[in-house]
Amino acid sequence: MEQVKTLLNELSVNPYGEKITVLGASKTRTAEEIIALFQAGVSVMGENRVQEFKEKYDTVHAAGIPYRFIGHLQTNKIKYLVGKVDLIESVDRTELLDAISAASVKAGVTTEILLQINGGKEESKSGYEVESVLSAADYALSLPNLKLRGLMAMLPADKNEQTLREICLQIREKYDIMRARYEGRAQAQIEILSMGMSEDYAIAVACGANEVRLGRILFGERK
Repeated sequence: MEQVKTLLNELSVNPYGEKITVLGASKTRTAEEIIALFQAGVSVMGENRVQEFKEKYDTVHAAGIPYRFIGHLQTNKIKYLVGKVDLIESVDRTELLDAISAASVKAGVTTEILLQINGGKEESKSGYEVESVLSAADYALSLPNLKLRGLMAMLPADKNEQTLREICLQIREKYDIMRARYEGRAQAQIEILSMGMSEDYAIAVACGANEVRLGRILFGERK
């Protein structure tokens, strides 16, 4: 775990002076592995699959670990997350906003969310386009029992470094607009720009990410 601690020291503050959250992407990992990584200093975990979230939740929650959802979410599985998940980072469409709001009202809770951006406009990935995310944010804030915390970006894997930087900076610009636009709104606390994974986190941080979602680089190769 010394390598993990070294990485956490390197990823302390971004160029905007913001503290960086390192999220452990725990797909296929056991609850025991999650707890070990948490004890090594990784403060937040995120699950890609609802079934895995359900299976590990009791153990992870009992250990006091913030547990988020970061994968594609079907509307019929929202009921397994609402009231339990700390944050849904992957809200990628209006239908999902409506469904999370309705489920949260029914459960009598407020669910915190990030809006997901499809940074490369890839057909294989879901999410809002950069140009439309502010309209999506306005709509999210019109719904009850939701709290908007910021943005999560899916970056294209096949772009060169300069193109990735341009995409990340465009997303950072929208994030800064959101922070200014919604300051003081009860349903908004814009603090999180989740951008970058094991392959591209350094570029994302240099362009203003204050959360990175790392799996292999923290847990090691999947068995």
